[in-house]
Amino acid sequence: MNDNQTTAAPVEGHALVPASGDGQVLPASLAAGPDTFEDPGLPPHIHRAADIDPAAAKRAERQVATMFGISMLGALIFVVAYFAIRDEATFFLPGVGKTSTQNVVLGLSLGVSILFIGLGAVHWAKTLMSDEEVVEERHAQASSPEARAGAVTVVSDGVESTGLTRRPVLKYSLGGALGLFALPLGLQIAGSLGPVTVGELKETLWDPENNGGKPIRLMRDPEMTPIKLADVTNGSVFHVMPETLQHSIDERKHVLEGKAKAAVILIRLDPNDIKVQKARDWGVDGVVAYSKICTHVGCAVGLYEQQTHHLLCPCHQSTFDLTEDCKVIFGPAKRALPQLKITVDDEGYLVAPEGFAEAVGPSFWERKR
Repeated sequence: MNDNQTTAAPVEGHALVPASGDGQVLPASLAAGPDTFEDPGLPPHIHRAADIDPAAAKRAERQVATMFGISMLGALIFVVAYFAIRDEATFFLPGVGKTSTQNVVLGLSLGVSILFIGLGAVHWAKTLMSDEEVVEERHAQASSPEARAGAVTVVSDGVESTGLTRRPVLKYSLGGALGLFALPLGLQIAGSLGPVTVGELKETLWDPENNGGKPIRLMRDPEMTPIKLADVTNGSVFHVMPETLQHSIDERKHVLEGKAKAAVILIRLDPNDIKVQKARDWGVDGVVAYSKICTHVGCAVGLYEQQTHHLLCPCHQSTFDLTEDCKVIFGPAKRALPQLKITVDDEGYLVAPEGFAEAVGPSFWERKR
């Protein structure tokens, strides 16, 4: 035997057969190939209690209907809470702090509603629907008319196996749960985007009534220090908040919402580069202020290209041209960024004499411009 030949000791219970090429040997049972494996078949079917005991089936039916009933109750609580609980109502939630009562109740009721639709459907499938194992052999992709007719029969039999035709209480309770669950969603859409909120979307902390009717100073964000016109050099960029933000923080009144709507970007250009007269008139010596909230989905527009005078939204690449009153020149946004009119007070500080002339942020149904 030369150095390249190998031998193998017999494995107990397996005869050795020579393999081709490399001189190795394999047990005969492994060399025979996969055809020697037997089809294990399906395990014995284990019947559930509801399959053999009518009382257990009736009990499972009542349990499913109860879950759907709880879902309906959750949806009704949502609707009542939406109208009955005031927006200003709060309570102290351990570990979280001061929390909106309406938000908590709406979230919990909606969560309960959808949770028990899911639990009811799962319990229904596991206890009452047919669970017989079926083996289907693969066949050609093109089915014959007989096969298609058979498929319709299978679907019909499947509907029958759900018990909907024999258990009307399940059909009606499921229909009620799904029907009532749609109410909170429709109410949230119709109520939150209806005419009542249009004025609220137009109101920001830049409105003079938040400062006793007086113009509001522009403040650096986050330092909250006032900005003089002389501080803004050509090409410089300031992220700005209104001075009234501090009042909102002191009163703890919708601080995050107010800050999000009031975010402004302040930039100085050569006045000759500004092509729109209105944009030039609403600024001071080439210093212009625009809302930072993208009119697509509300991301912060904070990237400025000094050479092209373009503002870029980092979320979906909407691009706004500062020289053209921030009109959209690229991307999914459909509306220019709203401009904030600014001027200079007696001390040389930049101030906003009035709020935005239009609602900031993304589009909504009632928006006119």
